[in-house]
Amino acid sequence: MEKAKVYFTDMRVHPGTNLPEKLKKLIKRAGIGEIDFEKKMTAIKIHFGEPGNLSFLRPNYAKAVADVVKEFGGRPFLTDCNTLYVGRRKDALEHLSAAYENGFNILSTGCHIIIGDGLKGTDDVSVPVKGGTLVKEAKIGRAVMDADVFISLSHFKGHEMAGFGGCFKNIGMGCGSRAGKMEQHNSGKPSVDPDLCVGCRICAKNCAHGAISFTEKKAVIDHSKCVGCGRCLGACNQDAVYNENSSAVQELNIKMAEYTKAVLDGRPSFHINLVIDVSPYCDCHAENDVPIIPDVGMFASFDPVALDQACVDACNAQQPLKGSMLDDNMHAEGFCDHHDHFVNTTPESEWETCLSHAVELGLGTREYELIEVK
Repeated sequence: MEKAKVYFTDMRVHPGTNLPEKLKKLIKRAGIGEIDFEKKMTAIKIHFGEPGNLSFLRPNYAKAVADVVKEFGGRPFLTDCNTLYVGRRKDALEHLSAAYENGFNILSTGCHIIIGDGLKGTDDVSVPVKGGTLVKEAKIGRAVMDADVFISLSHFKGHEMAGFGGCFKNIGMGCGSRAGKMEQHNSGKPSVDPDLCVGCRICAKNCAHGAISFTEKKAVIDHSKCVGCGRCLGACNQDAVYNENSSAVQELNIKMAEYTKAVLDGRPSFHINLVIDVSPYCDCHAENDVPIIPDVGMFASFDPVALDQACVDACNAQQPLKGSMLDDNMHAEGFCDHHDHFVNTTPESEWETCLSHAVELGLGTREYELIEVK
C-alpha cells in the first residue's frame, strides 16, 4: 500500500488571519472538497466536553468545519453519543445541556446538534463489521449511521486506557450507543447495584429476553439470558445498572477499531485531529490537568490510521512540559522509560493494538507522507 497523505499546519498565525481560517485552509488543501456534499446530511463527530473540563475543542473549530461543508453544499450537524458512565452526558437532555454550557449551539457553530443514540442512549442500529474478530455487529447511534457523509473532528490528547484519544477513540467509542460502549468496555453483560435500585421494574419492562428478575424488590440480571443489548442500562433512571467487568486494554483497542470500521464502511469520510491542550486524560473527565507537551498543530487526512500515527509521532517528538503529569512520572523514583509520552504518562495504557488491527481491517496504513500547509 502506498503512503497516505496527511496534511499539517502549526498553530502560528499572523495579523489578518486566525486559527479557524487556518483550519479551513488546511482541510481544503487536504481535499475535503473532493467529497460530494451537495444536499448531503453530514455528521461532524465531536466531543462536547464534560462540564468542568476546559481542554475540549472550542466551538469555533466546529464552526470552521461546518462552514466548509456548507460552502460545498452540504447539510452539517454536530453529533456525539451518550456516555456509559454516570456523568453530565449520559442522556440526551443532560448531554445537550452540557454542550450548551460549553458553548456549542446553532449560533456559535452554524449547525444543529443531534445526540446520535437518542434520548436514553438506546436508539441504535446493528451494523455488520466486515472482518471483525471480537465484534460481528456494532451498536452505533442511529443518527450517526443515517448521515450521508461522516467527518471526525477530534481533540488529540492522552487517555488512561487507550494511550491517546484521537480519531479512532472519537469514532469507535464515541459513535457507539450506550450498549455499544458497554460491549467495547466489557463482555456486554450489565449488573445491578442493589443500593441504587428502587425496584421500579422499568428495566424488566424493557428486557425482551426475560433476563431480569427481582429479589427482595431489587433487580437481578441473569447473564445466561442477557444478550447485552443495553436497553436496561438506558431505561434505568437511578443509574443502578452498570458494567461489571472491564476488558483488557488490547481487547478494548481491537473493539474500537472494529467499531470504527462499522461507522466508516460504505460512505465518504474525512478526518481532522487537533493536537492542542494535550491533557493526560480524556475530555470525559470533569477536570483537565495541565498539558503534557506543547501544542503541535492541526492534522487532516482521508486515512484515519495514518492520521493518528502522524499525530502520535509528532507528539513523541515534543519535549515534555515541566510540571506536567508526564514530567512528574519521568522524574519519579524507579521510572521505566517506554520511549512513548502517552505510555509514560499512563503506563497501564497501550495504543499500538488499535492501529495495527485497523490496518488488518483495511482502514488505512501507518505509512504516511506529511505535507505542511503554511
